[in-house]
Amino acid sequence: MLYIVPTPIGNLEDITLRAIRILKEVSVVLAEDTRTSRRLLDHYEIKTHLRAFHAHNEHAKVEHVVDELASGVTMALISDAGTPGISDPGFLLARACHRRGVRVECLPGATALIPALVASGLPCDTFHFEGFLPHKKGRQTRLKYLSALPHTFVLYESPFRLVKCLEELIVHCGADRQACVARELSKKFEEVKTAPLSELLAHYTSKEVKGEIVVVVGSWQ
Repeated sequence: MLYIVPTPIGNLEDITLRAIRILKEVSVVLAEDTRTSRRLLDHYEIKTHLRAFHAHNEHAKVEHVVDELASGVTMALISDAGTPGISDPGFLLARACHRRGVRVECLPGATALIPALVASGLPCDTFHFEGFLPHKKGRQTRLKYLSALPHTFVLYESPFRLVKCLEELIVHCGADRQACVARELSKKFEEVKTAPLSELLAHYTSKEVKGEIVVVVGSWQ
């Protein structure tokens, strides 16, 4: 059995009672960064063995992990924050488990996507989640595609590339398109700012930006 367990994106209270129980009961917790995850587990007095499973080693380790699971070992997969598999390692392991007949169960829980989308005040009855854009090859093609969508779309972005991203969105979507930048969600300095793209660009060009960022762009209709 593999449990996919969401972990808090900031505030350590944003974890379910079931997630805490599962993390205590499994034999192994597969973690994106064991140092980051150790702080969470220590906070909840979880003594389960941690093992690294991240983007740089998952291709090499996935079959060995599935072999262990198939033999009867129960594991939980967590990422540094949020739900594994959403712009984080997890997809390859879940797919390999299904192919081998190993049961996969994903707990509901924290993700940056939904709080940012709902808090933005932009239409969210239908939306497109893009995640991280390519850094170079294919980036402009994706932006052109996204700009033509008739509904809201959502991006993840680094604080170091936020201004560049907003500049590119203005080129493809227009300066007046309504959008939202949500950062540091659930943390002390949480900020959710909804405004035309031109206003967002002016705001974030004039200040130092830190934290994980979600960009929500409203539809052109």
